[in-house]
Amino acid sequence: MERLTQPEEEAMQVLWQLNGGFTKDVLDSLPEPKPPYTTLASTIRNLERKGYLRSEKLGNSYRFAPQIAAEEYRKRFMSAFVSEYFKNSYKEVVSFFAKDEKISAEELKEILSMIENRQAKE
Repeated sequence: MERLTQPEEEAMQVLWQLNGGFTKDVLDSLPEPKPPYTTLASTIRNLERKGYLRSEKLGNSYRFAPQIAAEEYRKRFMSAFVSEYFKNSYKEVVSFFAKDEKISAEELKEILSMIENRQAKE
């Protein structure tokens, strides 16, 4: 799937929260400054073209629903991000945040515990 632009991702975040909706629903849920309605409508149509949304005609309007779950997008996004910026190494990601003091030793211990618990269940 194609990568999302910032406006597309913002629209998808709203549609995931609402579990679908009309363009006006998305516009009403976006923070200020809101894009013009026509710009948002184009963004939503692009999301449909890219395969992120499906539409259903209801009267004179279209209701849009996510074709991909937020968790699935997050997995794909993070995988691409780690691949592009960290040589496909999650160790490099953790190291980056540790060096930049964005993650504490306590948080690293929690992560290690999560990994160990997952391995014990397998």
